[in-house]
Amino acid sequence: MDTPEQPQLYLITPPEVELSRFPDLLASVLDAHPVACVRLDLATRDEDRLARTADALREVTHARDIALVLTDHTLLSDRLGLDGVHLTDAARSVRDTRKALGEDAIVGTFCGTSRHDGMSAGEAGADYVSFGPVQASALGDGSFAELDLFQWWSEVIEVPIVAEGALDAAMIAQLAPYTDFFGLGEEIWASDDPVKALGALASAMA
Repeated sequence: MDTPEQPQLYLITPPEVELSRFPDLLASVLDAHPVACVRLDLATRDEDRLARTADALREVTHARDIALVLTDHTLLSDRLGLDGVHLTDAARSVRDTRKALGEDAIVGTFCGTSRHDGMSAGEAGADYVSFGPVQASALGDGSFAELDLFQWWSEVIEVPIVAEGALDAAMIAQLAPYTDFFGLGEEIWASDDPVKALGALASAMA
């Protein structure tokens, strides 16, 4: 994923999806708003369920020329013909994953609030580094990635950066000058109208 001129949307699926319904919902969201990448981020470790969901979503994303990455399951991502993988162990497995998937695959990783982990991941060959949550939330230990981390990264580091977790319109407006992608998941799926919710958050990027 190249560094875009202005921030782009990066969608994260809910941890549970209803296969009879979700692919159509995703399609309607992707048709309404320009999205750079979709991350399949299910809570289950069941490979059969992951594979069936990935197959269904790949039809939706690839028909629209949008990348689909899978959280953590490197070999499964490769086997299913997805565009890459999103790692959750900061810099630890970036190098091995890159070796396994090759240069063309997307390899991104979540580094929480750690500048050091982000730099290590970039050096190991990550295509993007994700930081978050961007403000204190009920999840986790209350720590969050502060604005100055994004400001510093945008000035010093070439690797594209994703802001995710606890995003709202005010945070998006604040972070827009310093981030390349906004990773949005529950922020839109928890709404009655995900298309409208994403539109409201996307307009804050401008």
